[in-house]
Amino acid sequence: MKTIQIKGTIVSNDDKWIYDWFEIEAVSPKDVAKQLNEANGEDITVEINSGGGDVFAGNEIYYMLSQYKGNMIIDIVGFAGSAASVVAMAARSRIVPSGLMMIHNVSGSARGDYHVMDKTSDVLKTANRAISNAYMSKTGLSQEKLLKLMDEEKWMDAKEAVELGFVDEIINENGQIAKPPTKTLYNTMFANVLSPEVIEKVRNTIKNPNGNQNADSDFLISKIKSQINLLKLKGEKRYEI
Repeated sequence: MKTIQIKGTIVSNDDKWIYDWFEIEAVSPKDVAKQLNEANGEDITVEINSGGGDVFAGNEIYYMLSQYKGNMIIDIVGFAGSAASVVAMAARSRIVPSGLMMIHNVSGSARGDYHVMDKTSDVLKTANRAISNAYMSKTGLSQEKLLKLMDEEKWMDAKEAVELGFVDEIINENGQIAKPPTKTLYNTMFANVLSPEVIEKVRNTIKNPNGNQNADSDFLISKIKSQINLLKLKGEKRYEI
């Protein structure tokens, strides 16, 4: 049986190389597609330990897994949060007794006048409803109930995730249920998502049209890596679904 890894931040194919550059664990749809092609219909186990990331990339991974022709089981071996929780809806799933799942509203950013802000709000609400469809197919809960849980930013331990239908069973269930996350745990378990500004700076500075590094790239990389390391020390991470 082959193992498919969904570990670290879920990112787009275009941004994956930037995360690799900073040595930040990440997975893209292309990574998953490669693993599925190599599995070639064999039985697979999909291991998830991710705080989520890009909603569109997460949806694509969810679709690819749901269309796999072979037998598949999804194991949540640590955390399935945000977009990673959507991926976990793709097939029959299990969770370790100490595992956690979290669902919340889609988030994003916008810049412009009030028309842009109103439009962005409408788009995010539409995205919430779209995401809830994946949860609805798995759990059988109503969309109204799911949207309420997402609005609350619902954290679930293994037992509650099974009770609500997000997960099918607990791996090696022995009665030991994970405690709710503390504030420190909460701050360190979201996806380590680079901001659009950082991604754009790296994309424009590291690679010129010929694919070579620009003269300022070493300075930029050193500066951004220092900022990332500082955030890690503080236990802070930017996150979005």
